[in-house]
Amino acid sequence: MGFAGFTLVMPFLPLFIRQLGVTDVGQIALWTGLSLGITPALNALVSPFWGRLADRYGRKIMVGRSMMACVAAMAAMALVTRPWHVLALRGILGLLTGYGGLTLTMAAESAPAERVAWAIGTVQTAQRLGPAVGPIIGGVVAGFVGLRRSFVVTAAVYAIGLLFAVFLYDERAIRTPTSGENGKRTVRFADVMALEHFMVLMVVIFVAQFADRSFGPVLPLYLEQIGVPHDSVPIAAGVVFSVAALSGAIGHHLCGKLLERYRAPAVISLGAAAATLGSMLIAIVPNAWLMSVATVFFGLGVGISMTAAYAVAAAVIPPGTHGAGFGVLTSASLVGMALSPVAAGALGGVSLRAVFVVDAILMAALFVGVRRFMVASTVSNGSHSS
Repeated sequence: MGFAGFTLVMPFLPLFIRQLGVTDVGQIALWTGLSLGITPALNALVSPFWGRLADRYGRKIMVGRSMMACVAAMAAMALVTRPWHVLALRGILGLLTGYGGLTLTMAAESAPAERVAWAIGTVQTAQRLGPAVGPIIGGVVAGFVGLRRSFVVTAAVYAIGLLFAVFLYDERAIRTPTSGENGKRTVRFADVMALEHFMVLMVVIFVAQFADRSFGPVLPLYLEQIGVPHDSVPIAAGVVFSVAALSGAIGHHLCGKLLERYRAPAVISLGAAAATLGSMLIAIVPNAWLMSVATVFFGLGVGISMTAAYAVAAAVIPPGTHGAGFGVLTSASLVGMALSPVAAGALGGVSLRAVFVVDAILMAALFVGVRRFMVASTVSNGSHSS
């Protein structure tokens, strides 16, 4: 509900900015870009802070606070009269939200030890499918109720997510309660960074997210460049985006099965290798259909790598401090999400194909780095052993 609500306004936000009195196309694009980008950028800064508070006071109350902020901010957007009002409210969303990392923490702590990877993968599947369906739903809703009322509908979506968290999640059932010594002591950023392989895991999540989000600014243009007729570009781009989202979701879900049989570094390496292959194929295939097939490899690889990295993190982060640890990892993910479209757009101005080549290089470097720094790891099958 949260991730679908977050992207539900994306299809019509430029139209809403125009409705607020901005007529210049460049200015509309600028206000839209700033409004969409400010939320993940600010959220990346505050996620570790909200994670530390969750370690001290509990995950449920922090997720409830976050979803309530989303309900209030989205409802307020139905009343704005200036484009800077939208920007300000999106900024408030970035500062006050942070449910993404917290829900991964809740999954890791609620599941039995042998099912942690499966639980994290399931939640990540929901986080990926939410943005896949959110824009479609948003476009339909805007057509039926109008642009302003669409924000009220979005607020209602967040409210449903809030009710799920409040009434269906039992924090007493978690394996690592937040009370006690671990919950009371202050967890410093340096403490988190000193955990075994934690910096490597941050890089894995950052690079995977960076590559995953690089498609958006260039994909329609690239499809046109490889011969897709202009009128068919929107539907071809939609198919490729959907294939990427679906294969990524499958990768998240498949990761748990792989971790039952193979060591975590090997699973991350497998995902990086698959994403490398997919990126290279995307860069060289001559048509959209083959590109969709290549995107399956890419999506599976990214999904497997990210879920395996979070599963390893769940194993090495001490009980009672998962909120802080997952908050830092979420920041790495959000930074990748924020920087990727900017970098892809700049690189695409030089060469559209180069975007996918760079993705392949980054994922190949990730493969080498994991093999170099984690292959001898004591983390096996998602659990920490000596």
